[in-house]
Amino acid sequence: MAVATWRPSRDGRIYTRMAVDATAVLAYLEQVRERTGERVTLTHVVGAALGRAIRTVPEVRARVLLGRILPFDSCDIAFAVDIDGGTDLAPIKVHDVDRKSPLEVARELSFGAARARAGQDPHHSRSAWYVRYAPPLTMRPLLSAAGVLVGGLGVGAFGQPGFPLGAAFVSNVGSLGLDEGYLAPVPFARVPLYVSIGAVRDEALVIDGEVVVRPQVVIGATADHRLVDGAHAGRIAGVIRELLADPDRLDNSHH
Repeated sequence: MAVATWRPSRDGRIYTRMAVDATAVLAYLEQVRERTGERVTLTHVVGAALGRAIRTVPEVRARVLLGRILPFDSCDIAFAVDIDGGTDLAPIKVHDVDRKSPLEVARELSFGAARARAGQDPHHSRSAWYVRYAPPLTMRPLLSAAGVLVGGLGVGAFGQPGFPLGAAFVSNVGSLGLDEGYLAPVPFARVPLYVSIGAVRDEALVIDGEVVVRPQVVIGATADHRLVDGAHAGRIAGVIRELLADPDRLDNSHH
């Protein structure tokens, strides 16, 4: 799949990272878990914040097809989910993340992950069948066709639904023990923005002029430079940083 998907890099990409004080997020997660009994994580909080960010910066919520920039109509985001003990990953897309709380994102992801792990996700099952049994020489043309149909026009084909990764993709690399990382784009999905969440580590931070030890997380991003430039990235980072500093706002769909 990887050999058929990627060629030597030619497309313009923009890479960026930001380190965020995770104190407020960790306190919020503890409160939500105590109140609901459900496993809401940093991934769900960052995903909900990212949904608000790409709603605020709609220029980023787009794809390129045949030289034209076409907008995505909604703030759908896909999340990487481990479905086989680390040997397989499935993207689970959550619709309209900009209008959902972290708890709602967690519940939808949990349901989608359970279906994929039980082999009940037809899209993941059919895609796995194509990868397993299609002749290697057919993979490149199949993925090229999928790039137009699935990623460009939003038409389901080759086991994939239309716009399989939505307008952004999130993966928690911290669960793998990585402090930070930059995700490789999947060209056929035509996703403008990929976000990685690193491990939470205690770091020395300067707060009000004093050096203190606080939990910190690094959020990395890979973006299509045809759609995202430094100004867009800065606006998105600003929205995410503000929401992670006050995550209670994410429980209100209007923020």
